[in-house]
Amino acid sequence: MAKKVAGQLKLQVPAGKANPSPPVGPALGQRGINIMEFCKAFNAKTQEMEVGAPCPTVITYYVDKSFTMEIKTPPASYYLKKAAKLKSGAKTPSREVAGTVTAKQVREIAEAKMADLNATDIDGAMKIILGSARSMGIEVK
Repeated sequence: MAKKVAGQLKLQVPAGKANPSPPVGPALGQRGINIMEFCKAFNAKTQEMEVGAPCPTVITYYVDKSFTMEIKTPPASYYLKKAAKLKSGAKTPSREVAGTVTAKQVREIAEAKMADLNATDIDGAMKIILGSARSMGIEVK
């Protein structure tokens, strides 16, 4: 028999850095999820990733207080800022250029994000990444 789902929770947690302090602890605690069990499982699953990379995580929790988690790849903006060596995007993206990335870097980002993007091929994924770059004021050369 399948478990009865109590709800879902979306959090963005840095890879390898889940701990019971806010915002993770209170969000899990008020739903009755074992905080330390989540932190240990999350850190174990993200140990191969770059430490500190923001990981969108969907946590499905059940009536019996158990949970499952789906860890997605870091946002495209994280990869774009890293590739362009920026701290943040442009204040006015259509008027100023904050940085530049190469087409090769865009392709690498699209390949890394392919599982989470709504695209059937790498060219479609690259167009999505290019749109994100444009909205951040990052130019592609």
